[in-house]
Amino acid sequence: MKIHEYQAKNLLREAGVPVPEGVPVFKLDEVEAAVGRLGGGTVVVKAQIHAGGRGKGGGVKVVNGLEEARKAASKILGMQLVTHQTGPEGKKVKRLLIEEGMDIKKEYYFGIVVDRARECPVIMASTEGGMEIEKVAAETPEKIIKEYVDPALGLRPFQAAKIAYGLGFEGKVVRKASALFMNLYKFFEQQDCSLVEINPLVETGDGRVLALDAKVNFDDNALYRHKDLWGELRDFDEEEPLEIEASKFGLNYIKLDGEVGCMVNGAGLAMATMDIIKLAGAEPANFLDVGGGANAESVANAFRIILSDANVKAVLVNIFGGIVRCDRIAGGIIEATRMVDVNVPLVVRLEGTNAEEASKILEESGIKMTVARGLADAAEKVVASFK
Repeated sequence: MKIHEYQAKNLLREAGVPVPEGVPVFKLDEVEAAVGRLGGGTVVVKAQIHAGGRGKGGGVKVVNGLEEARKAASKILGMQLVTHQTGPEGKKVKRLLIEEGMDIKKEYYFGIVVDRARECPVIMASTEGGMEIEKVAAETPEKIIKEYVDPALGLRPFQAAKIAYGLGFEGKVVRKASALFMNLYKFFEQQDCSLVEINPLVETGDGRVLALDAKVNFDDNALYRHKDLWGELRDFDEEEPLEIEASKFGLNYIKLDGEVGCMVNGAGLAMATMDIIKLAGAEPANFLDVGGGANAESVANAFRIILSDANVKAVLVNIFGGIVRCDRIAGGIIEATRMVDVNVPLVVRLEGTNAEEASKILEESGIKMTVARGLADAAEKVVASFK
């Protein structure tokens, strides 16, 4: 789950991480009170969307005084902000963060993610703050500091100090930076985050170290431990409506831009299915994992979600029968097609226990569908059905 910058900063402030003073704004008539609360002078008006690159897209403005703040806010609030992470369609800005201006001496990058190969969190830090870390990794990887953290021990003080010295902090600032790093890691661990990214982390002219920007993502699989966060911080306006609908039925669904709807069980098989659709000359319209127990109800709900996408020209059902036998899955598919009007070509490929029996059941069902044998055969048939 993603959250907005102002929400992340509120949580980080509670966790002992220094952040600038800021006020969220939802309407233009709230700008005056926000600027007044910050004492006037130089403020920063920031668009709040779930995407990076806001500054380059015109979504971040440094202004001086109330009138300039009003002008910037009126331009940003309601705009369709396009960044390298939103795609060409962009995202509509419905929230702003108005924040105090800072005397920035130096910018840095600091991030925590999970290294799945090493099975532990890794801290990445760099003196190249304010830049995309992917670009730094590609062009000057030697400027990235990596520190792996033992999950059983957590971040140790010597590791935090090592990162601070590695970034070039000196004197008393090393202690401040080290304390900030320790608190960021505790927050990452306690809140079950999948990402904490501070870009930029800044040192100010008066020797403070602050998180000038903050991006926080939570592991969806751990949200049951943080139900307060789920209800309070989730912004449905930032999510794809079909993905929200799918989540109500426990379906793992991600909308894509293609024309072949995919219904698959298992994430690995879903990825392979999308790849082979592309090889066959079409584009997948979605990622959809119905899970291990594909029954009539889950298949019917999946059909409804897939067919709600106007771009879908055909549907490919590709299910491996392991936990549930293929003949039972076939029965579930037949029942589901009677519950939902599948008005586009349908290709079904079942593999696993009792696969041959399942294929015969489907072929003799009288329902309009094409039964495929083999993954390549399924991809070729579904593409041929509308091309």
